[in-house]
Amino acid sequence: MRRISSLVAVLLFAAAIPAWAIAPEEMLSDPAQQAAYEHLTNEVRCLVCQNQTIADSTAPLAVDLRREIRRMLAAGQSEEEIKTFLLDRYGDFVLYRPRWQTNTALLWLAPVLLLLIGGTALWRIIRRRTSLPIPLDDGDPPASPP
Repeated sequence: MRRISSLVAVLLFAAAIPAWAIAPEEMLSDPAQQAAYEHLTNEVRCLVCQNQTIADSTAPLAVDLRREIRRMLAAGQSEEEIKTFLLDRYGDFVLYRPRWQTNTALLWLAPVLLLLIGGTALWRIIRRRTSLPIPLDDGDPPASPP
């Protein structure tokens, strides 16, 4: 019994390790800047991990980007200026929600186009099926003409 409880304690401790993965950084003095910092770090993609925001990543590049965003906000730059800096430096891939541009139009329009194509296909299938005659079962008497 003692071994089982020790094993459970070790497993629980191991499960809690990811909670310590991100080192907490000092808060910015201005609450509006802190909110902008949190918003930006949750919108910027970690270029190393590629499936995490820089707020969730422990990669050295993500740490550097968080530090740079904090420095730029403390210097008084706006969110748009910071996004422009990141886009110029790393390209459209750095943002989880890329801006509306001609080269990203298909990305934004694809869900609507896929819904329209699927809805049209479903409508055509239903229309064809309603025009088909209903087959008779073996036990059903033939329908009498009106």
